[in-house]
Amino acid sequence: MRIHLIAVGQKMPDWVKKGYDEYVKRLPVSCSLKLVEIAPGHRGKSADIKRAIEDESQKMLAAIPEGAIVVALDEKGKSWSTLTLAEQMREWMQAGRDVALLVGGPDGLSDACRQRAERIWSLSALTLPHPLVRVVLAEQIYRAWSVTQGHPYHRE
Repeated sequence: MRIHLIAVGQKMPDWVKKGYDEYVKRLPVSCSLKLVEIAPGHRGKSADIKRAIEDESQKMLAAIPEGAIVVALDEKGKSWSTLTLAEQMREWMQAGRDVALLVGGPDGLSDACRQRAERIWSLSALTLPHPLVRVVLAEQIYRAWSVTQGHPYHRE
């Protein structure tokens, strides 16, 4: 199974790349995590934010691999514990399909992205900066995978 993290934003700070890469390298090939960066839509004083979100969403939807299970990360989604994520990963692995995780830009996802998703997941009730979301997701995916393998990384 391959997990595609399709996220709006490019040119992240070095600490983000290092943190993200640390957990990606721990994952086995059978459960790899691949980052797909989407260029953010134009924002500024006279920018049309709705148009920026739509532009980002079109690129995100186009980046979803054929047949992938789609999970949108959205503040209105359902909160998952690490053990819930581990159970989701077991199901995904058994389904034999890739997974696409959609992370919007500073103004979130479009309705089209949420409608395309099979699940909507709220990573936290807190508002997290988008660069940090990548690191948290990578760590939680590694942690959930370790639970599925009985690895001692996750302690209950």
